[in-house]
Amino acid sequence: MQQFLLLIFLALGGSALAGSVKIVNEKDECLVESLGSYNRKLGPGLNLLVPFIDKIVYKQTIREKVLDIPAQACITKDNVGISVDAVVYWRIMDMYKAYYKVENLRDAIVNLVLTQIRAEMGKLELDQTFTARSEINEILLRELDLATDPWGVKVTRVELRDIIPSKAVQDSMELQMAAERRKRAAILTSEGERESAVNSAKGKAEAQVLQAESAKKAAILKAEADAQQEVLRAQATARALDLVTEKLRTDPKAREALQFLLAQNYLEMGKTIGSSGSSKVMFMDPRNMMSTLEGVQAVVGGKIGENGVSSVSPPQDRLHQAVDNSPS
Repeated sequence: MQQFLLLIFLALGGSALAGSVKIVNEKDECLVESLGSYNRKLGPGLNLLVPFIDKIVYKQTIREKVLDIPAQACITKDNVGISVDAVVYWRIMDMYKAYYKVENLRDAIVNLVLTQIRAEMGKLELDQTFTARSEINEILLRELDLATDPWGVKVTRVELRDIIPSKAVQDSMELQMAAERRKRAAILTSEGERESAVNSAKGKAEAQVLQAESAKKAAILKAEADAQQEVLRAQATARALDLVTEKLRTDPKAREALQFLLAQNYLEMGKTIGSSGSSKVMFMDPRNMMSTLEGVQAVVGGKIGENGVSSVSPPQDRLHQAVDNSPS
């Protein structure tokens, strides 16, 4: 009997001794109560407890944790129903406050986040909820950090994950976006046509300017070419006259041949004038033919002197003489 009691005593003592030794992992903390009242906090490593007196009532990690906030219905400032969910990153800074200041810390944080999201969404219109996501995250972070500070909790980050309007609102938004795209397409098309017309007009104006400049340059070049041609023609005529004069001066027979050619050309000119449909009747007295030929002869030059050189009068005198002797 005594041996049996001894075995029971040893078993209870071993169990109590084993329960008095507690190993806490890194980044974990434990709260210990002695006879129902708070005693101390156990840190990482080996810790000893008083059997049947000390009791671990709360064990939690102090590492950062992720809290998934479920989607909830919200009403915006312009009375549009939307569904919003979020993600909250938080960590326990004071284990004592996290256990003794609030009951069920996780549920308390979830409810607080949901309430804060509904409040912030009610201050904004539907379009602002999509464009001001970063500002909403910053406001939620600041408000939640202040609200959870008495619980010994630090909220490090808040992110709105999905903002989903109702089906009717989505359909209206799609119609609005389609109309906006059509409007932008029409504006871009009209702007393109306007730019095309402006460019075409500028191109035509520049082409006309270039054409006018080209025509001006061509006219100048033509005038210069005509002037040069007239100069060359005058020089050739003067050269020919010099050659004819020189020939007449040195060859007596050349003067008679020239007189014959001039008389023949004179008669051919009269024939041409007579055959023209728009010409007038020209009367020529056959008795004046010899005087006409003599007038033509006067254009060529005078008689040859005794020294063999013909006394040729200047061209202007010969021209006036021929005019005076020609038939009227």
